[in-house]
Amino acid sequence: MFVKQLSIFLENKTGRLNDVLSIISGSGINILSISIADTSEFGVLRMLCEDPAKAHELLKEHGITSRVNDVIVVSIPQAVGSLEKVVKSLEQNNINIQYVYGLSLNDDGASIAMKTDDLEKTLEVLKNENVKLYSQDDI
Repeated sequence: MFVKQLSIFLENKTGRLNDVLSIISGSGINILSISIADTSEFGVLRMLCEDPAKAHELLKEHGITSRVNDVIVVSIPQAVGSLEKVVKSLEQNNINIQYVYGLSLNDDGASIAMKTDDLEKTLEVLKNENVKLYSQDDI
């Protein structure tokens, strides 16, 4: 159950984020979640959207570098220690979390998207936890 994420490489300057958002939303694609990691000169914008393949092609047509890759979206119960339990379970299975960010999917839990160094193994580990896993069709 992987979800397609769009990763976009941007110059860290005024207007670049709006350029990307305008291209995507101007084509009627709903953006569900975004996260930006930056350095002084560039940033990586990660987003979940309803049609990541189409968004990728649109950005390519506008000369903006992006790629589509898999992440796992999971809803963790709203209880003290729930996130720690999931992270510990992954650690005990030698799975490294490369990044994580929050998103809202209108449920009772805290939803996050995560990228690990072994997505298949991560899915197997998370199936044994008290979490809800999402597919591309769910978001």
